[in-house]
This record gives sequence, structure tokens and C-alpha cells, in this order.
Amino acid sequence: MESNPFHERFHALFNPDTVAVIGASDKPDKLGYHVMKSLKEGGFQGRIVPVNPGATEIMGIAAFPSLAHYAGDIELAIVVVPAGKVPALFRECDAKGIRGIVLITAGFKEIDDPQGAEMQARLSDMTAGSRIPVIGPNTFGMINFHQGLNASFTPEFSRLRPGGVALVSQSGGVSHLLAFLGMHQNVGMSKIVGLGNRLNVDFPEMIHYLERDPDTTVIALYLEGVDDPRRLMDAAKATRGKKPIVAFKTGSALSGDSASLSHTGSLAGNAAVYEGALRQAGILTAESTQDLLDLAKAFSLSSPPGGRRMAVLTGQAGPGMAACDVLEDQGLKVARFERRTQATISGLLPPLALRTNPVDMGPAWYNSEAIQGIVRTVMEADEVDGILLLMMFASANRDAVSGLAEALRRWKQRKPIVTCLVAPPGVWDEQVTALENAGALTNLPTPERAAKAMAGLWKYREMVSMSVREPQRES
Repeated sequence: MESNPFHERFHALFNPDTVAVIGASDKPDKLGYHVMKSLKEGGFQGRIVPVNPGATEIMGIAAFPSLAHYAGDIELAIVVVPAGKVPALFRECDAKGIRGIVLITAGFKEIDDPQGAEMQARLSDMTAGSRIPVIGPNTFGMINFHQGLNASFTPEFSRLRPGGVALVSQSGGVSHLLAFLGMHQNVGMSKIVGLGNRLNVDFPEMIHYLERDPDTTVIALYLEGVDDPRRLMDAAKATRGKKPIVAFKTGSALSGDSASLSHTGSLAGNAAVYEGALRQAGILTAESTQDLLDLAKAFSLSSPPGGRRMAVLTGQAGPGMAACDVLEDQGLKVARFERRTQATISGLLPPLALRTNPVDMGPAWYNSEAIQGIVRTVMEADEVDGILLLMMFASANRDAVSGLAEALRRWKQRKPIVTCLVAPPGVWDEQVTALENAGALTNLPTPERAAKAMAGLWKYREMVSMSVREPQRES
């Protein structure tokens, strides 16, 4: 694999001992206030150095008029000052030995003024000599959840739990959207990075770094426009088969190019061309922001199935039928049970129950041993590659999740289990979250989304397998 020239500095960027906030403030109407709040409330254990020539103390922390006035080492600088002051600050950062910069400041090539692009070009030339990686400009910041580092202007990001999903996005709005949805859906994050205008840190650099990051298990990308698609594809190809990469690309509408240009200073490009290129590079494409989050969550908690044969176990017939429609539409198969499997299931269900796949376990609600037996039987069936487990709460099945919990934990997804376990707030929430955190399943809020996530797991496995087989056919 091609080495990442920024790798050591990236480590310091995401794992600093000391962080300077240049433009720190005590005033809530200043971004520097919210950055300070994010660092303090996010659980950062290192030293925070507020830099503001007009203050001696900010949020109870001694402030300094400039970087030079602080005697110790500083790894990361978060910059929230007007654009015109940034070039001089970059020289100060270089002289101080700063290892990485989060440049929140806007007013560069995204604005409708040639001076913005010219100023960004100057910054690019400066960083080319210093080799300092810069997140931004025109970004909300970035977060490393495993280090308690919230280097953004949104303290609420820190409410997400640490996990394996790394989100790299050109849109601060989409990053906030997916983060807040992730809080409701128990999605664990390793990093969230707002690339902004991509001064010298773009998707390829982040892919190379995250491929080596031990805290990241899946890389999720939100793309609008890419200046050099070839570099992105090459980085993804180098990572293929090591960590899944899923991406959602916008810009298919005629207005996409102009919107992307005004947002991040890049053209969106033809969506169909991008989709084909992304797949060739080994990147699984999502159809929406919600689809991107579902796929990322599934990859962080479940492994791809070994084949396309699925068992659908449902507490009510309707959700099972809805899931089967999606499975077959996505190219998966509803498994045909072998005789021994079918006989065991039939013996556990009362008369008139739907015994073939999908299996309607509703008539066995009051018999937790029967439900456990059905689930174990399907888990161990050679003709089944993955399991969809669907259960809508009713007062008669209140104990269904607790009854299955121990078997699911012991099984530990030797085959992937994607569930739709839905109940009123406070009924199954803690149990389902505990099972997800134990790696026993991936839970999604509708049967259709559960089925589509399972299909995504399978499609990724197929994509990686094809990339391994292709060179053999050519030789």
C-alpha cells in the first residue's frame, strides 16, 4: 500500500496532548466560545491553550496573546479568526511546530469573490512547505470520540458514543444530521471529519489514515464534488478488502453543480459516472443519508454473510413479508429450509403457524423456549447465511427480547443477524442497546431498512470477492 506522507502528523492531529484555540472567546456569539465549550465538555484530557490578545483568562483557563507566548509544545491548533488573519497565523503555527490545524474560518474559495480563491491558494503554498495537515477551511471541525477530542463548534457531538464508524463529509449540515440520527439509533462513531474546502486534507488522505486507525472499522463518506477523482479511487482500491467504505454522493440534479460550487468550492460532476467509478474502486454506494448511516452501522456491528440465503424470523407476518420483498429486490434469496431444519421448526410451533421461511413465530409468543429453539435452529442451519429477526412489541411478547438475549450473546453473530425490534420508548431500548454493544446484532427501525442493510453487507462481500477473482481470470 502507498504510504501516507501525513500519517505521523495525522496521529498528532487526532491525538494531541495540547490544543490551542486561536480566537478563543468567553462570548456566546463567537465561534471561539463554542469551540472552547466543545473541548471542555467533550472530555478532552489534555491541555487547552486559549489564544486571544484581548484576554488573560477564558472559561477559567489562562489565555495567551499569541502562540509564541506559550512556552510548551502544542500539537493541534483550532483557528477561528477572520480569513484575512489566517496567513500570518499559519506562519506562527509553523514556527511553533504545530503538527495539525483545524481551520474553521470561512471566506476562501467557497465565496463568490476571486480574492477568496487567491487566499486559499496562498495557504496551500504555505502548507506545502510545512507539511502541516489542515482540516478545512470552511469547516465545523472534527471529533475523535475515542480521545474525547471535540475540535468543533458543536459541543453536542460529544453525546455520541464511541464506536467504529468514521464519517468524512464535505457538508457540515450532513455531518450534524447523521450524528444526531446516530444518537437515536445507537451508532458508535470513531471520528467525524468535516473536510470543508480541503486545503491539503481530502478524501484520499483520510482514507489512507483511517485504514490504519485501530478505532475505525468502517469508513463512511458524504461527497458533493471531488477535484481529483482518480486519487480518491486509487486510495479506495488500496484499502479494498481491509475496511468497508460506503459513500453517498449528491449532485444528480441539474442544480447540483452550482450548489456544490458555492458550498465547498468544487463541482459536483455527473452522478452516474461517479457511482460506477466508486463501485469499481470497491466503495459501496448508498442511496440516501439514512441509507449511508444504516450501512455504516451494520458494517460496524455485523460481518458480511457468506452467501445470499436469508432466514426471516418474524413475530408478525406482515413485517416478514415486507422484508422478503426487499431481500429479493436486492438480489438475496429467502432460504429454503432443509428437511431436518424444517422438522425442528415445525415441532416447536403450534398448529396453523407459518412454518416455512419466513417463519411466523407469533403463535409461540407465550413459549420463550420455543422461540429460542427456532432461533438456535436457524442459526445452526447450513442452508442459512444470514438472519433477519423482526419483532413488533405487543403486551403478549414483552419478554421476547430478554428471552433471546443469552442465546444471541453466545452466538456472537457467527452469521450476521440484523433485527427490527420495535417497541414503545422504555420497553426494549436498554435490552436492544446492550445486545448491540455486545456485538450480538444490528438493530434498525423498519423491516425494509433491516433487509436493505443485510443486502448491503452481502453486496460488499461480492464486490470484494470479484476484485480478488478478476486478476486470476486475466492471468
